[in-house]
Amino acid sequence: MKTINKISFNDIENIPQLVKDFLSQKIEGFENKIFSVENFRQQIHLKADSSLSVEQRNILSGVFEEQLSHVKLSSRQKENLESLKLPNTFTITTGHQLNLFSGPVFFVYKILQTIKTCTYLKEHFPDFNFVPVYWMASEDHDFAEINHFKTENNFYEINEKSGGPVGRIQISDTYFISEFEKEFNDTVFGTELILMLKEAYKTGNTLTQAIQILVNRLFSEFGLLILDGDSEKLKNEMKEIFKDELLHFSLHKESESKVNFLTEKYGKVQVNPREINLFYLSETRDRIEFNGQKYIIVDKNIQFTEEEILTELENHPERFSPNALMRPVYQEKVLPNLAYIGGNAEIMYWLELKDYFTKIKIPFPVLIPRNSMLFVKEKTLGKIEKLDLRIDDFFQNFTAITNQKILKDNSILKLLDEKENLLINNFSELRTSAESTEKSFGNMVKAEEVRQLKSFKRMKKRLLHAEKIKQGELLERLENLFLNVHPSGTWQERVYNFSVFFSDYGYSWLENCLEEMVVQESKLIIVAI
Repeated sequence: MKTINKISFNDIENIPQLVKDFLSQKIEGFENKIFSVENFRQQIHLKADSSLSVEQRNILSGVFEEQLSHVKLSSRQKENLESLKLPNTFTITTGHQLNLFSGPVFFVYKILQTIKTCTYLKEHFPDFNFVPVYWMASEDHDFAEINHFKTENNFYEINEKSGGPVGRIQISDTYFISEFEKEFNDTVFGTELILMLKEAYKTGNTLTQAIQILVNRLFSEFGLLILDGDSEKLKNEMKEIFKDELLHFSLHKESESKVNFLTEKYGKVQVNPREINLFYLSETRDRIEFNGQKYIIVDKNIQFTEEEILTELENHPERFSPNALMRPVYQEKVLPNLAYIGGNAEIMYWLELKDYFTKIKIPFPVLIPRNSMLFVKEKTLGKIEKLDLRIDDFFQNFTAITNQKILKDNSILKLLDEKENLLINNFSELRTSAESTEKSFGNMVKAEEVRQLKSFKRMKKRLLHAEKIKQGELLERLENLFLNVHPSGTWQERVYNFSVFFSDYGYSWLENCLEEMVVQESKLIIVAI
């Protein structure tokens, strides 16, 4: 494996402009929330000033120990658990859904970046401890989003009864394991993968337990701690914030200004805040709405008066579940956290929340758009080079690049460009004289210029169409190369499962990813294999 390029997000066409502007410090109020040593220095002081009490730290460490009691912890994990009790220990966090067998491979990348960021911070701030945390989105209820994964050759999924928090679903459908075994049995590290899968997705395990087992198997030696937010003890610390949300709709009100700003400048926001950003957990997970008199559990025959719902919250905080916008608040409330590492979509909805964090007096964290990685076969790179292309081209407007390639050195296009330029120059002369003669005559000349230039555009379009037919073989090669780089037409990391790479390289692949990972900047890292 050899890294051949690291491309800044600012140089990639389809990275959202909002993320680019955030990284370039072009969004007012977020200049000190991007990655820098100085910003982390400030963040350490901010978080220390509002730090968790000794009791809260002991509760947090106890929750980790309890939740991870069924997996074997490494010495580094045990050290991190103990250090969480100390006031000079902070966390760096990433979060993700409980996708089957981890889902797309970027799940691995974001965890590795979290781990490496802790190492980086320890080097720069040796008097403090930094613990990497993976926060499990175990309370999400959209099972269809997480019940599958894809390899180069197959699509795997499980079918279970859903509707409540996905983490509580017990595994009964294990057919996918036997199919996976057929695909990977003869690969170098296939046996290791199959053992991982069988251990994690044993009949009777919940999806939460499955991901805990899998993630621990992959990352325990790096000291990663895994936290499930579906915890009565942790939600007990959120009672005042949940109460405020139920009574005053504070998240919606306080984020309105940022939401309006982001909508006006960037067209839309990633997640629109609701009036109440909480769900109610029974056997299902359902939204809470207020109709002016009572609190309604949507799609359920359950209603509460104000007094009743506050009593329910006091006695059973575990029955209240944060939505996508409230979850960051929950995380920052219960963890001594400095930074969140997430995908572009996650970063964009975090940006909506800064004013709400100020209102509830919780420090807003440093936000880090996670690195992306691409593994390209040497054979594919050779084909790209033969066509006089660069791997970077596949992350620009590839349709435009394809068209340029198809029409390269085309004599008819060259002639059309010459005649079009001549036409523009001639009309420029004619228009100057026409406008000085009479206004309506000048307008007629302008209209005729537009009409004739449109004809040139039509001719170029027809020429491109004709050349695509004539050069069908070249077009097919370009399209196939694009799909080699972008399986299913999108970024590789959003399609393939980690098993595609682990099966050939094993744990050395994880080490290589960690080594090549950049923590100071958000980049696409391209590796030849």
